[in-house]
Amino acid sequence: MTTAPTAPTEVARIALVGDRSAHVKSHTRIPLLLDALAARDGLVLDAYWIPTGDAAAEAAGTLDRFDAVWVLPGSPYASEAGALAAIRVAREQGIPFLGTCGGFQHTLLEYARAVCGLADVAHAENDPGARDLLIAPLACSLVGHEGVVRAEPGSLAEAALGAERSTERYHCNYGPDPRHLPVLTAHGLRLSGHDEDGQVRIAELPGHPFFLATLFQPELHGDGTRPHPIIRALAVAAARHAAGRAGGVTARLAATPAASRSAG
Repeated sequence: MTTAPTAPTEVARIALVGDRSAHVKSHTRIPLLLDALAARDGLVLDAYWIPTGDAAAEAAGTLDRFDAVWVLPGSPYASEAGALAAIRVAREQGIPFLGTCGGFQHTLLEYARAVCGLADVAHAENDPGARDLLIAPLACSLVGHEGVVRAEPGSLAEAALGAERSTERYHCNYGPDPRHLPVLTAHGLRLSGHDEDGQVRIAELPGHPFFLATLFQPELHGDGTRPHPIIRALAVAAARHAAGRAGGVTARLAATPAASRSAG
């Protein structure tokens, strides 16, 4: 017996930032996940793919009109600058955000450069000859790996997962260099999920409506017919953002006649 999905109140617009490819499994999962969110949970997301090469221009213009931003796997991106610009808009404008795999790596990179003042840190996949790597090759590749992740009590990660621990799937060769992590946390980023060896696997931004990044790929969870709890949490946050935006427009429209009468 299945539970009837909750009827959606607002259609939320989500920007899928990444260089779409039929060869990237997480990309091919997206339509299935969107259908499942609508059918199972009544969470309707109107999705727009934005290539990283276009993301910088979108960030300067229309990206802040979306209700969520998801920076997807598939690095190296065609434009590192575009991916970073999309992350920065979501962070600064309070737009619900999720970064997975390459999105996680670039979330840390954006924060280090823009917030922590580490202007010269680099990503080894984009700049292998850089002297100061924030994102470096992993000692052991996580391509095809599955492992336990533990979320810190009271964190957004724990709330999104609905549990303290979860088994997750990876497909990556790069991760954060531990040398720089104290600087990130000193400037407000919370490293809220770790694997059983204590390596960082989830980061979040306290005080933001929803800002979460995972080195693992929740879009690869199961067969795609039951969206991972983190993806559902993003969709809920996007719907909440859309409702708030619609409520703000309604309030402004309602106030306009009164303001006109008082002015007249």
